[in-house]
Amino acid sequence: MQKLENGIFPAVCPLDCPDTCGLLVHKQDGKIVKVEGNPEHPITKGSICNKVRHMAERIHHPERLTTPLRRVGLKGGAVFEPISWDEAIDEIAGKFRRLSEEYGPESILPYSFYGNMGVLSVEGMDRRFFNALGASRLEQTICNAAGSAGWSYTMGFKGGTSPEDIVNADLIIVWGGNIVSTNMHQIVLAEQARKKGARIIVIDVHRNRTAQWADWFLPLYPGTDTALALGIMHILFRDGLTDEAFLKAYTVGYEELRKQAEEYTPEAVAVITGIPAEDIEKLGKLYGEAKVSYIHIGNGLQHHDNGGMNVRSIACLPALTGQWLKKGGACKGNGGYAEMNARALQRPGLRPNPRARSINMNRIGEALEMTEQPIKSLFVYCCNPLVVAPDAERVRRGFAREDLFTVVHDLFLTDTARYADIVLPSTSTFENTDLYSSYWHHYIQLQEPILEAPGECKSNFELFSLLGRAMGFDDEAFRQGEEDMIREALDYPRNPYLNGVTLERLKAGRHVKLDMTSKDRYLDNLPTPSGKIELYSRAMENAGLPPLPAYTPLVEGFDGIRRPGEGEKYPLMFISPPNHSFLNSTFSNAWKHQQLEKRPTLQIHPEDAAKRGIADGDEVKVYNERGMVQIWAAVTDRMLPGTVISQGLWWEGKDRPQRSNVLTPDRLSDMGKGATFFSATVQVELC
Repeated sequence: MQKLENGIFPAVCPLDCPDTCGLLVHKQDGKIVKVEGNPEHPITKGSICNKVRHMAERIHHPERLTTPLRRVGLKGGAVFEPISWDEAIDEIAGKFRRLSEEYGPESILPYSFYGNMGVLSVEGMDRRFFNALGASRLEQTICNAAGSAGWSYTMGFKGGTSPEDIVNADLIIVWGGNIVSTNMHQIVLAEQARKKGARIIVIDVHRNRTAQWADWFLPLYPGTDTALALGIMHILFRDGLTDEAFLKAYTVGYEELRKQAEEYTPEAVAVITGIPAEDIEKLGKLYGEAKVSYIHIGNGLQHHDNGGMNVRSIACLPALTGQWLKKGGACKGNGGYAEMNARALQRPGLRPNPRARSINMNRIGEALEMTEQPIKSLFVYCCNPLVVAPDAERVRRGFAREDLFTVVHDLFLTDTARYADIVLPSTSTFENTDLYSSYWHHYIQLQEPILEAPGECKSNFELFSLLGRAMGFDDEAFRQGEEDMIREALDYPRNPYLNGVTLERLKAGRHVKLDMTSKDRYLDNLPTPSGKIELYSRAMENAGLPPLPAYTPLVEGFDGIRRPGEGEKYPLMFISPPNHSFLNSTFSNAWKHQQLEKRPTLQIHPEDAAKRGIADGDEVKVYNERGMVQIWAAVTDRMLPGTVISQGLWWEGKDRPQRSNVLTPDRLSDMGKGATFFSATVQVELC
């Protein structure tokens, strides 16, 4: 077994990141001494980010959990005693049986996300277990749900421009995404295009690392992206820069959209977005006159009340200029190309109650307050909800319930694990067998164990197999091995892109490219109701949504006429995007990554700081009716006045509250039931 040897071993980055890098892990005396990129990977080509380069600090962290624990103190106090796995499994299974008998199995809720992107870790044996148990369903919509819905209404298929095609563009727009920190290999491809003359434009609320790298940065007010997209459409239609032949052949509703865009003049859009009318004119003409244009649609702009419409509106732009026939276009995500056999993996047929209730993960704080059909148990894995979920103080109060039986499976005693009744030690990706796809590039990768699991750590696969058998679920689904499940996942004739991707080929080569020949018929196979790009969407109309792109102001704060910061109790728009060294809450407990980020800060515009007597480096409190954090001010003009920025999800501080999600709302987005993290307003004061 290679996990027992020293040397250099191929591996896969497991993080929730589009790049899904190929790695080479160097081992000495059974421990990782170096992580580098695998130069043989066709897309990532040996380059990796600092997060992964310092992965050994996370894997071999001295605070890593290695034995099951049972709570013996107050919830949140983190006082535990070690127990055996047999005791832990027996206690969990016994509790689940009693709760199922007294309250029904839907009183039990799994809470998970993609802390590890391995298919077996988050879409395999765990789903089988909770299906067989009959537990409540979790709507996993905390990340990309709003944007995916918006894209799907327009394009149908959850896939867009292939990464390799970016190099053909002469205009690249990065809209709402800090790809220097979150999609670094797209930067490499964009640089190849730039060397051939491409111009790079970044549209964002914040002059982040990507905006600093761009040729032109356009700052706008949060949540006004739809208005800007319509302003570009106005110019394209007005100046005859649309591809009428493409519109007639491949779209529906372009005449209705033409009329809709008439009211979004550059002058009107300037008032809404904060971008000068002359810059909007310039942007529209650059886009309309480009030979091949590409738009990267980031995650940030979908985390608003109007997030789905933001993405839906931008997704219409490539059709107006016929980019889909030019190897241009746009990309919100390419996960549809790698769709696998979810029914085989998850076995929904095991569920005794096919109509079990669903609970949205963004509303977990509210859900834990329900008195009718209350949630009596939570099972948390691959997620840290006390840090990542919105309205986090409400979430904490729910987790503090003494009558809530909570199990957490993790590598560390996270903020969430401190409130658990049972804590189970988890393996890392390098100690597992798992299958990885990318939601950006077109390669499937295999990870096999290259390290011995420390102590008594177990993978999700092992854990839920054990629990399934302990609960008496005798179905063969709980007796399968990892390789059996991988073969089932890849056996999916409905997806022609998986043709030729087999476990045997993955074992031989570690990465296998999807069969992309079907992409030549991309426009002929769009799974929209009309089979075409839907600029006017009957499906949206039937769902009670505007069928055409239309700007709707955010629920809190700025309304498109009154500027942020003018005459409100909480006058500042609060945005909390990722920082460069963490990935959500992952790595925020690692010393090296903390040193790279130094400390949590609030970026505040000089005008807003002067009004409050705040100087650079001052400690400030940021608050609204949901909660308060204390962090340090960084006075900067990297955003428009009225917007404040705090990057990164830090764990709770030892001497001050600093979980930024205590400030964010748990409202759901306009479509997709997504999160609205970036539609929060706050006040800022000196401490």
